[in-house]
Amino acid sequence: MAERATPQAQAAYDRIHASDEFKQLKKTYMGFVVPMTVGFMVWYLLYVLCSNYAPGLMNTQVFGNVNIALLWGLLQFITTFGIAFWYARFSAKNMDPIADALNEAYEKEANA
Repeated sequence: MAERATPQAQAAYDRIHASDEFKQLKKTYMGFVVPMTVGFMVWYLLYVLCSNYAPGLMNTQVFGNVNIALLWGLLQFITTFGIAFWYARFSAKNMDPIADALNEAYEKEANA
């Protein structure tokens, strides 16, 4: 069962939630996550569609037994880890300082 917030903590939360800093944090987060999610989903679905409807393209040998389907599949993993790494750096630079300041303000206000 969730712990009930004190009226003082709830008031601090409501004030911070309505602040410009919180809105900026949310806007920065959404500005990174939404385009990246859409882009990756298009990248992934293109792979699935080509696997189903373009077998000639996917079976093209690049070298040895390695074909485009295998390379594209491996690129899916590399892309996933790349986006995770990019997000971690982006978050540490652009979002964490704002979030830390908001959390500090909340802790001060809620425990005062």
